[in-house]
Amino acid sequence: MSETLLFRGARIEGVEPADILVHDGVIAEIGRGLSRDGATVVDVADLIALPGLVDLHTHLREPGYEASETILTGSRAAAAGGYSAVFAMPNTSPVADTAGVVEQELALGEAAGFVTVQPIGAVTVGQKGERLAELGAMADSRARVRVFSDDGFCVWDPLIMRRALEYVKAFDGVIAQHAQDPRLTEGAQMNEGAVSAELGLAGWPAVAEESIIARDVLLAEHVGSRLHVCHLSTAGSVEIIRWAKKRGVNVTAEVTPHHLLLTDELVRGYDARFKVNPPLRREEDVLAVREGLADGTIDIVATDHAPHPAEAKACEWQAAANGMVGLESALRVVHQAMVETGLLTWGDVARVMSREPARIGRLSGHGTPVTVGQPASLAFYDPAPARPFTADDLRGRSMNSPYLGRDLPGEVRWTLHQGTVTVADGAVLEAPGVRA
Repeated sequence: MSETLLFRGARIEGVEPADILVHDGVIAEIGRGLSRDGATVVDVADLIALPGLVDLHTHLREPGYEASETILTGSRAAAAGGYSAVFAMPNTSPVADTAGVVEQELALGEAAGFVTVQPIGAVTVGQKGERLAELGAMADSRARVRVFSDDGFCVWDPLIMRRALEYVKAFDGVIAQHAQDPRLTEGAQMNEGAVSAELGLAGWPAVAEESIIARDVLLAEHVGSRLHVCHLSTAGSVEIIRWAKKRGVNVTAEVTPHHLLLTDELVRGYDARFKVNPPLRREEDVLAVREGLADGTIDIVATDHAPHPAEAKACEWQAAANGMVGLESALRVVHQAMVETGLLTWGDVARVMSREPARIGRLSGHGTPVTVGQPASLAFYDPAPARPFTADDLRGRSMNSPYLGRDLPGEVRWTLHQGTVTVADGAVLEAPGVRA
């Protein structure tokens, strides 16, 4: 494609139609009836123009688990979902707990070119929870890590959690906590409640999440540091975050698309696509997290994209791995759960799926408004179609989506990453700057 692109008629964040002129990787002009000699004109009438989406919680699996996903295949999946940047969780092999590993991940993301891949550093060495990892070295590296997490494991030791919160203050970092008390969830298979009792599966109590969040917001308040809560899933957790914010605690929280839509009733079929950590909760929890996202208690939507090979899911429930892929479906699920229900506007979607994730992660050049002079990282979304989500919608290496066969609205038609078209008319491209 030409380096000059003229997108005609898009509704910027869902409001009045306008033309968007992209030149040399930036938004050069916005208005009605624009023209530019030599520009490639793209008709995007009735599409929603959003700033490129930013995911604060993605598992790209590389290095070490390339059978599930690679940075290249995960980046392609992200572009298909309208993303221009993803934060890569550190539970790789080796664990991303040193400057060398995070710089390797950064370089692989740059080579792929579909999205900006921003590494997240581990909080503790090997994610074992015993001693702090090289937080300062990762922060000072070329990857400029600002988010640290042992995701997949809870930083359960309160003293280590306190020291981590204190340490990252020096460079405006944030600790992203996987809130799961390990003793309260030993052997747990699904949400603890009526359905688990009926099925005879070991329950995963809400208090296992809520007790860690309660402890950590108090630690963050005591230290005066930034805390981020990963994949919040219960009504009680929403209330704790709401209380903490009223106290002035510097805490942010995320919810996944699947916790906005799916409930533990789906476990009745023992389909391991619905096995996830934290588990799918009750309908009451789904409604509570939707309300928390709508009123700003929950700051962002993050996918927790967790690919697994087929054999990790095509087995009995107890032996199956936790996790769901979610990059390609996230915007469509948020559309269904939050926009169609009137809880969010498209401007709100831009905030919770682009601006705020970039702000929390301190990722410059992303999450910026669709305005003149900003980098041209954009997603053009067609809200009109509604059709079943299928394997053809998946662009990563793994197929463990909970939405296969489920009707979802909308479709991402175009994605731009810093001026480079990565998705054109619904097809993922191998464009200049994008490696096959």
